[in-house]
Amino acid sequence: MRKLISILILIFSVGAINAQSYSVEAKADTNSILIGEQINITLQSNYRVDEGEINIIFPTLYDTINEFVEVVNKSVIDTLIPDKEDPYAFAQQQTITITSFDSGYYAIPPFRFVINNDTIETEPILIEVQTMPVDTAQAIFDIKGVIDEPFSFTDWLKDNWWWMVAILVLIIGVIYLIKFLKNRKPNEVVEEVVPEIPVHIIALEKLEKIRDEKLWQSGKVKLYHSHISEILREYIENRYQVNALEETTAEILHGLRLQNISPELMNKLTQTLTLADLVKFAKEQPLPNENEMSITAAIEFVNTTKLVITESNDAN
Repeated sequence: MRKLISILILIFSVGAINAQSYSVEAKADTNSILIGEQINITLQSNYRVDEGEINIIFPTLYDTINEFVEVVNKSVIDTLIPDKEDPYAFAQQQTITITSFDSGYYAIPPFRFVINNDTIETEPILIEVQTMPVDTAQAIFDIKGVIDEPFSFTDWLKDNWWWMVAILVLIIGVIYLIKFLKNRKPNEVVEEVVPEIPVHIIALEKLEKIRDEKLWQSGKVKLYHSHISEILREYIENRYQVNALEETTAEILHGLRLQNISPELMNKLTQTLTLADLVKFAKEQPLPNENEMSITAAIEFVNTTKLVITESNDAN
């Protein structure tokens, strides 16, 4: 019986740890506005990359929150490291801008995230929309009418001289075009067929150029690793049709899990992309041999996974 109780406590403890590996929140920059003013609400999901695979789906947003609150703008989802002391703690963030043209108190319902098939909601947000103050002691009067201003050609020319210049330039251009078309001799148009360069050739040329530029040797470590990461992501996206340019490192590795890539090669790719993230977001300063290992591992990954088209494949 004691053994069974111990096992149950261990299971619940593990569940509690997993439950704490990610969280969501929604914050408004203000809770009170005048009619027509705007409120920025920041949606954020917090998670760790050292506790296993993570898949985050942000709330689906439409043009309105409800019949009184409208969505003015939605930013792209950005990835950041909120704590530089903890490079494995990541966050994804999106800002939405809302407004209202009806006074009153309105509740913004919880925003719903889906993380690893778990649905998590934020706390609701209450906003107040106020009307413009009206001085009832003053008498009501009509809006002033439009004041007529006498037309002045001189003033119009000062304000619209560029129209005259544009028309003159257009007339001259039309004259030269007509003369060119009349004097042009008919020539055969020969279409030049430019062969498509394989994606691995493009990636290898870029990586060799990065190596020749000696960026990390001249102190440009962040630029060096950013270029390597960008080249690898572009190659992976074109080679495996994975949306690598828009995804995090964890999402890229998850997308490649079904590809025929050896565990050793996947481990080198993981180290290269993770080191680039740490240099970019956590200001990591790699050792010289780590800098060299990144470019070597990137070239090895491209050479090993390149798609070679043979004549037999073309015939098929």
